[in-house]
Amino acid sequence: MDIIANYGTTLVLVAALFGFLMAWGIGANDVANAMGTSVGTKSLTIRQAIIIAMIFEFAGAYLAGGEVTATIRNGIIDSNAFVDSPDLLVLGMIASLLAAGAWLILASYFGWPVSTTHSIIGAIVGFAVVSIGPEAVQWSKFGGIVGSWVITPAISGVIAYFMFISVQKLIFNTDDPLNNAKRYVPFYMFLTALVICLVTIKKGLTHVGLHLSDGEGILLSIAISIAVAFAGWIYIRGQKYNPQDDSKMHFANVEKVFGILMVITACAMAFAHGSNDVANAIGPLSAVASIVASGGEISSQAAIAWWILPLGGIGIVIGLATMGEKVMATVGTGITHLTPSRGFAAQLATAATVVIASGTGLPISTTQTLVGAVMGVGLARGIAALNLGVLRNIVVSWIITLPAGAILAIAIFYVLQACFS
Repeated sequence: MDIIANYGTTLVLVAALFGFLMAWGIGANDVANAMGTSVGTKSLTIRQAIIIAMIFEFAGAYLAGGEVTATIRNGIIDSNAFVDSPDLLVLGMIASLLAAGAWLILASYFGWPVSTTHSIIGAIVGFAVVSIGPEAVQWSKFGGIVGSWVITPAISGVIAYFMFISVQKLIFNTDDPLNNAKRYVPFYMFLTALVICLVTIKKGLTHVGLHLSDGEGILLSIAISIAVAFAGWIYIRGQKYNPQDDSKMHFANVEKVFGILMVITACAMAFAHGSNDVANAIGPLSAVASIVASGGEISSQAAIAWWILPLGGIGIVIGLATMGEKVMATVGTGITHLTPSRGFAAQLATAATVVIASGTGLPISTTQTLVGAVMGVGLARGIAALNLGVLRNIVVSWIITLPAGAILAIAIFYVLQACFS
């Protein structure tokens, strides 16, 4: 308790710095995963992907990032175990931010697509075990979160598989693929917009003053989605298509139609990622700020300070802009050959899975969700379409991440204890 009384402001500033570092790592690694399919299909350049991420990642973090934050902050460890020693919780959360952030930046430097969720949860569990004991960890909830890391890639993979199968049946395997693409792609645009709008309006905007009933939220979501589909329909009809392009690359004109859809799903993916993964950075930071502000009192519910969500959003955007290119290349081109139509199926499946998880407060790994979706698209063409060597390396990096976060957090926790005591 004396540490909080004597160093309260310093602790919050250090936590803010490390929280920004963690957000930087998220941007460099996980956002690169999220935008990799768009860049890999050449629907977007790296610069365009960064601009889209800047806008929609920040919007997702700020508008819809609060729901998951509560789970990260209060769900993995038993806060009651720290009631008599809140200083341990504060130092542990700071250590977790630095440990997870450092690991993510290292992984991004080498181009490894790892899980930010693994990093921060491993770090939090690690410091909790050495500071209080195994009883400080709510292992039942931890098990549920770990289970979601298996379930969500499977869900996104199944959605992506059937999404791409529907594209094949409705468009590619028909007598007139181009006209059918013009006919059905606006419907896929509608689906994409609807997924994003439903969660945003119902879950994300209450803290900025928008309170709608279920019926009002559904009607507004449908209206916005119809507008997006109509705008897409006009755009697609206005595009010029050259039949000679198909002689150079089969279905080139059809893929051109899907190119605009990739831009929309990239926006959806960036928003979905910002809403879910900003919690990995601001959850521990929010815990530190609320404990210090209350003089050491640990409450199960605490308001998120106004400056915390923007800090996370800005850090994510800067991380992508400065270090995201290597991981983007790994995901966009390494797992399977992606075209705009395949990339759309993977991104829409990932976005749907992530925003649903974000709305229910369950922290998932965006990396694993996206890889599951890309695998689903690849399997729709047969297992030979997958680069199993790249997938093996990705899985190994996932396995290493959890203990790496824990070990680093334990070491940093002991250093912080020595510094502040």
